Amino acid sequence: MNSGMLSQEEIDALLGGSEEKNESVTDDAQNLNSLEMDALGEIANISMGTAATTLSLLLNKKVEITTPQVDITTMDEIRKQHPVPCVIVDVRYKAGIEGSNVLILSQKDGAIIVDLMMGGEGQVPDSVLSDLQLSGISEAMNQMMGSAATSMSQMFNDMVDITPPDLKLCDMSSDQDQYFSGEAPVVRIAFRMVVGTVIDSVLIQIYPLDVAKNVVSKLMKETQELQASIEPQVQTTEQSAAPAPAAQAESFSSAQAPSPQKPVAHVAPSSIQPAQFSPLQPGLSVAGTDNLGLIMDVPLQLSIELGKAKKTIKDILSLGPGSVIELDRLAGEPVDMIVNGKLIAKCEVVVMNEAFGVRITDIIQPTERVSF
Repeated sequence: MNSGMLSQEEIDALLGGSEEKNESVTDDAQNLNSLEMDALGEIANISMGTAATTLSLLLNKKVEITTPQVDITTMDEIRKQHPVPCVIVDVRYKAGIEGSNVLILSQKDGAIIVDLMMGGEGQVPDSVLSDLQLSGISEAMNQMMGSAATSMSQMFNDMVDITPPDLKLCDMSSDQDQYFSGEAPVVRIAFRMVVGTVIDSVLIQIYPLDVAKNVVSKLMKETQELQASIEPQVQTTEQSAAPAPAAQAESFSSAQAPSPQKPVAHVAPSSIQPAQFSPLQPGLSVAGTDNLGLIMDVPLQLSIELGKAKKTIKDILSLGPGSVIELDRLAGEPVDMIVNGKLIAKCEVVVMNEAFGVRITDIIQPTERVSF
């Protein structure tokens, strides 16, 4: 099929995996058990979900990536099931994970993505991708996989970073120049990708077995460390919540048989009164220190306001070099000193050592500051 579109049968075949597995793949599949396969699927689900959100922002269209299907196959099997011309995106890790992974999407899907990035409607003529289109696909994949790496960093509690992806056009039906040898087993993660009404296709992610094992082991390690840090806290909480058996027996005995020699004391109601605080002002507190000094190092934002003007969006967009904006204050009038949004003082503009400055001429009264 050379039209660049996948039929529904091909989509189902890619998502469901190949029915034909050769003996070497079956033997190597033992390197990943069902728990590890599920963990890898969950990692891909979370990271590619984040990547879909990033792509949605780039295209300004809703992007949906379904729950992935994970299986172990070979590049030969993928070539048979994915005959359309493809874009192979090689994403190499430079921190956190050793190795690389490959994304495969059809050339037509890549062209549609670039057209949407440029503000088009996703209508792409049947033609070979240009260098500009390949550059756009590279940027989209870079941002998608960058956000996926950030998501993996949060899952692993460790930095995961990638290099800019390498792109290559490939016809899977005839091209034999592959990133992995045809018979080598690889982990295939197939996603159904839907972009608005213009793309309904399959995005394939391929991991070598050793890289997949590394990714899963990092998640398992982080999960074990998290459980190890939680268990002592749970045990401490249970021990503090449960009284000792002897203390329970003594409490129960005292409650059931109070001593007749000691009258039961009636507890008077607790007295409630307002809290008393020393004033936050210069002077000596009870401890003999100046409590105003506690906040002396708190930073505040100080700004000088020359004047204001109100404009419409049309007026703002029409501004250019040389435009003049009239303020609501006459030349020579005092300017405002504002601290954290409050008017504090009136000032006059001065020049000091070839730099502008202000001289305070009037301090605003506290009652006026509240109303500002």
